[in-house]
Amino acid sequence: MGILNVTPDSFSERGVYFDRKAAIARGLEIEREGADLLDIGGESTRPGALPVEPEEELDRTIPVIEALKRKGLRIPISIDTYKARVAERALAAGAEIVNDVSGLRFDASLGEVVARFRAGIVLMHIRGTPRTMQALPPLRDVIPAVRRGLAGSIRRALQAGVGKHRIILDPGLGFGKTVAQNFELINALRRFASLGYPILVGPSRKSFVRAAIIRAATHSGSSGQPVREQARFGSVPDELLFGTAAAVTVAILNGAHIVRVHDVRHMLSVVRIADRFAS
Repeated sequence: MGILNVTPDSFSERGVYFDRKAAIARGLEIEREGADLLDIGGESTRPGALPVEPEEELDRTIPVIEALKRKGLRIPISIDTYKARVAERALAAGAEIVNDVSGLRFDASLGEVVARFRAGIVLMHIRGTPRTMQALPPLRDVIPAVRRGLAGSIRRALQAGVGKHRIILDPGLGFGKTVAQNFELINALRRFASLGYPILVGPSRKSFVRAAIIRAATHSGSSGQPVREQARFGSVPDELLFGTAAAVTVAILNGAHIVRVHDVRHMLSVVRIADRFAS
């Protein structure tokens, strides 16, 4: 799943694809690079991010979806939103999946919209909200807590009429978990697969990858500055790219069915090789 954030404050792209023409060009490029799915988001869910009004989110995403469909995009589009109103318009415009970071906790009517359109849905686990999640005290036992949260999201989806075969689960790496807990979640993916649904993971360029790299460099006595900020997007630090590749590989070996990434061209090779071992 290739990521396309059409926001001015994304933690990773720094607003590069807030420009509509750039967003459309990147969406088509993501398909050419080999992605199977395109995930379009109009509201940042980085730590501390403030909510965006539905009208603003619609203005950012719907024209991009419509343009990509007109230009012949073949891969399915996922709309990254927790708002029923945004999801409804996106699905009407040609999206086929809703990627809900709230696991149907933020908007009670979202499940009904997904069911009515017979769309797919990604149910992600999050603690609190993007604004508050990093300020919460750490979970004592992250695996059982995330599993319970996902089970609750499944119940809400099924009660809303979403087909069982249309549900995907995401343990929510980085969303209210500590650095160590994110690695624990990747190691325990098969415990979530036992719920009976495909698993999606999104480790791409996440702060827990960055933190682990910096911590390792510090402990080794390195005098360098790993994961430096770059002058422009598109020149991702090698450390962060390779760190993401390692997380993607381990996730696949532990049972992930979908990986959500920014750097599709690079990660495609990683996925192909990891799949050979996983199979």
